[in-house]
Amino acid sequence: MARVLISGAGIAGSVLAFWLHRASPTTHIILIERPPALRLTGASVDIRGSAIDVVKLMGLLDKIREQTTREAGVQCVRDDGSTAWQLGATGREEMQSVTSEYEIFRGALARILLEPIEGVVELVLGEWVEGFEQGEEGVEVRFGNGREAGRYDLLVAADGVGSRVRGLMLEAPSREQVVNLGCHVAYFTVKSDLLSGAQWAKWHNSPRGRVVFLRPDPGPRGRTRAHLCNVTLPAQTKERDRLNEALEQGDEAYMTMLEDLFKDAGWLAPEVLKGMRESDDFYCSLFAQTRSPKLCNGRVVLLGDAGYATPGIGTSLAIIGGYVLAGEILQHDGDMVKACKAYEDLMLPCVKSQQKGGGAMRYANPQTAWGIAARNAVMGAATGLMLDRVVMAGAAWLGFSERKLAMPEYPWPAQ
Repeated sequence: MARVLISGAGIAGSVLAFWLHRASPTTHIILIERPPALRLTGASVDIRGSAIDVVKLMGLLDKIREQTTREAGVQCVRDDGSTAWQLGATGREEMQSVTSEYEIFRGALARILLEPIEGVVELVLGEWVEGFEQGEEGVEVRFGNGREAGRYDLLVAADGVGSRVRGLMLEAPSREQVVNLGCHVAYFTVKSDLLSGAQWAKWHNSPRGRVVFLRPDPGPRGRTRAHLCNVTLPAQTKERDRLNEALEQGDEAYMTMLEDLFKDAGWLAPEVLKGMRESDDFYCSLFAQTRSPKLCNGRVVLLGDAGYATPGIGTSLAIIGGYVLAGEILQHDGDMVKACKAYEDLMLPCVKSQQKGGGAMRYANPQTAWGIAARNAVMGAATGLMLDRVVMAGAAWLGFSERKLAMPEYPWPAQ
């Protein structure tokens, strides 16, 4: 009986566990998560491209559709709240806009993906990988919080951007593979409806790279999902150092800094800052990519954000990666080393093509009042003439669609 240890019980780890169990119900799958409780909160994420096909095959697309945010699109607003321009959802899963047809809050998606594997995997909370050694027969893993060391046929790092396992595998500090995209983000739920029932997300810019982004919460309690973003240019090292220092110091330091930075940001900033202090799910992070030079070393493999965090499409890549890794293990009849290499050969080119550039947040969020006005004028003209719809419809008619990974047909056992 194969033993697979997955470090990280998030979206990538759950998808992998689902397909590993589908491929071989006798496989002993252990999911470990460092926090003492699962993180079932977070900002909205979306599902695009081949990831849609994967969740369809899992039989979960209808559940996901039922729990989407039902967001109509995004409106960019001026200081007085009036709309400068807007981008609506396309209604097409093959050609989506900023708002996905499958926009869903991370916590809701995590619950949906965990449900099918409850009772078929071993879930261990409050534990992490302290170290490992590879041998011909497997990976000997040492744990950091009391679990007895053991041998596993495969060790999967699905432990996020700051992956400890990645650092151990590459024998280099994890931060060396993390690329700062010039944006720090705080996420939290405001316990009131700042959007007054509107189904449009609202995006407001103020000078010095400050962004207030509010999304509707479909729940019955009248809440708002808030994001406070700070966008910095490469030359703004002083500002970026301040953000990084507050991030390292923890939530209280970061909230105090945001209160200072956004005190004169205009629009609904005062209400958002008040809601931030009253929230119970505050979370802050760096908007970053993981660019790992390789995705595997023998029986140790990187999955999801641990190997290829990519804002905008990271959730979809995590879903695709879990499916492909399990499929290659099935395809290679349990030969973990060959399967991991085949997975790397499929995923790495796909990931690299998605990670080109990476400066979208800087381009979309100007630093000056003049830049914000110019962007609004250009986008207002384009969307006013419905050029965005024309371009999207024309692309679909010509056969262009969101890029999909050419995945093999895996021989999944009949259920």
